[in-house]
Amino acid sequence: MEKSPSSTETSQAPGPVGRAAWLREHSELGVSALLLVIGILVLTDALTMHVEIAQRGPVGPTTVPIVVGGALLLVAVLLAVDVLRGGRGEAEGGEDVDLSEPSDWRTVVLLAGVFLGNAVLIGPIGFPISGALLFWGSAYALGSRHFSRDPLIAAGLSLFTYFVFNNLLGVPLPGGPLMGVL
Repeated sequence: MEKSPSSTETSQAPGPVGRAAWLREHSELGVSALLLVIGILVLTDALTMHVEIAQRGPVGPTTVPIVVGGALLLVAVLLAVDVLRGGRGEAEGGEDVDLSEPSDWRTVVLLAGVFLGNAVLIGPIGFPISGALLFWGSAYALGSRHFSRDPLIAAGLSLFTYFVFNNLLGVPLPGGPLMGVL
């Protein structure tokens, strides 16, 4: 007895088109692979770290990178299992994003310039001044036009950040010409 082609289930060989469609349907596996690679890099770096300081107690400088690397590996595996079981990420609704509007490249370029300027200026003029320029420039690039208020807030935020990092956290930031004053 011969079966008609319409009654049998035909399975196509996974050729280039079938493979591409499968990869498109399971694109979240790329994120899983990226998390796996980053987790391996973090763990490798943490486990090969040479600790030359006196360690007090069970928590040393390698503890947090080991925990983060392990968590990255765990999330990568759990994501891959979920995707292979048919889980799909929900598309972003973009509640306040109008996808028909073009990108605002002016803002992107201004922000990139502000960050690049901060990287160049932080050594010669110090963090308090370059940080104030960074905060004020970022506010300007993102649309704030309060020319009397924004520089004052930026200066206060920069000084606060400098004192927190320098005095409370013990992370020395360059003071620049204000080093003797601060």
